[in-house]
Amino acid sequence: MRQFPAFFNLSGQRVVIVGSGEEALRKLRLFVSAGALPVIISDHTGPAHEHEAASKAISMTMDDLPAALETARLAIVAEDNPDAIAAIRSARVPLNVVDRPELCDFTVPSILDRGDLVAAIGSNGTAPVLAKSIRTKLEALLPARVGDLAALAGRLRETVKAALPDFSARRKFWERTLTGRAAELAYAGDLTGAEAAMRAELAAPSEEGVVHIVGAGPGDPELLTLKALRLIQEADVVYYDRLVSDGILSLIRRDADRISVGKAKGNHSVPQDQIHELLIASAREGKRVVRLKGGDPFIFGRGGEELDAVEAAGISAFVVPGISSALGCAASAGIPLTHRDHAQAVTFVTGHAKAGGVPDLDWASLAKRGQTVSVYMGVGTSAAIAEKLIEAGRAPQTPVAVIENGTRENEVRAYGMLEELPQLIEAHGIKGPALLIIGEVAGLRAGPVAASVSIEASIPTQKVVSA
Repeated sequence: MRQFPAFFNLSGQRVVIVGSGEEALRKLRLFVSAGALPVIISDHTGPAHEHEAASKAISMTMDDLPAALETARLAIVAEDNPDAIAAIRSARVPLNVVDRPELCDFTVPSILDRGDLVAAIGSNGTAPVLAKSIRTKLEALLPARVGDLAALAGRLRETVKAALPDFSARRKFWERTLTGRAAELAYAGDLTGAEAAMRAELAAPSEEGVVHIVGAGPGDPELLTLKALRLIQEADVVYYDRLVSDGILSLIRRDADRISVGKAKGNHSVPQDQIHELLIASAREGKRVVRLKGGDPFIFGRGGEELDAVEAAGISAFVVPGISSALGCAASAGIPLTHRDHAQAVTFVTGHAKAGGVPDLDWASLAKRGQTVSVYMGVGTSAAIAEKLIEAGRAPQTPVAVIENGTRENEVRAYGMLEELPQLIEAHGIKGPALLIIGEVAGLRAGPVAASVSIEASIPTQKVVSA
């Protein structure tokens, strides 16, 4: 570490900025946001510079520089001006010379600003673009309202200190509240609820944790939401389905417990009621629990059942949506689920009934033209699905697409017609998880075109077949 990072309180303090170009304006805006009182020093200013400086700073000429430096906390030179540099050095005011790190007493880092929570990424002035790139990545990982949470903690700081004079007890309190229910309420914008949760925790400390029911998307780790990524990296224990890909599991915090509760057709290794009990028990141990589910937890994911069970037990629970398999698989194959010329509606259905077998669906409605039918868990019942749709009036030649392991490296796409759906699945060895897309849109990418189409997160290996 060649430079020591520190934060200056510049509220109401003078900062001198020498220059009239765009770089000087950028520094002006930066210091205004920190509450400083900037002084712009320049003998040559353009209209745009004069307009902005007039509303945000005091404008002076080079002749005024010595007087301005008498009360200055910091100084920035944003132009080639040796005389200004010499004057600032003589006044012993900390100096930054833009793009001249060898002349700087301090450097201006790339700043991540979340209100009371501020992070600064510096590179000793050698690679500011790289510092900005790192800041951008950090901004994506931090909740947008984390600054609100920090401000709330600041407002309650003295109250907590008075109630919990023991440092260890205070630390445990903040660890619970800043990662538990209060934090999630703040991130959701409910600051009143967050404060109430903090005060309730202070009045009657609880050792209970929180449960997050999180959608993992169709499999590609880059399709995770930012919130999902944050939660699985904060979790103490993750209960995951078999549909969650290895790439996503690798993102879980290394010291977190990972417990598979996945179910396959005809093999419910962990019954649903037992999953509920596991989630509740872990939360009551004070753990941050993530229930990680493939796709979206509220679209054929039984997330609603788990939410009801956890909340009925008095445990705080939150739901994080994920990209549903229908959306992910269709995008991966370049199939639009709706299209002005071919499909004005899309319907998501399950191909598997609760008690097993073919579900009791409104086949007449599903057989209407001008819509796309996306079938989850329909590989095993594909013959019955095709038969019932054709009996209800859907044309046997209706295009279909079957996408197995959508968005993953081992994705398989098969194209054909409704009347040959079960044979198409059998011929290409599709076992699932797979999505069936039935409708005219499925024919838009059939054939050689499909091999060149993928979503932004490219798939290294794909197998594209058509009947």
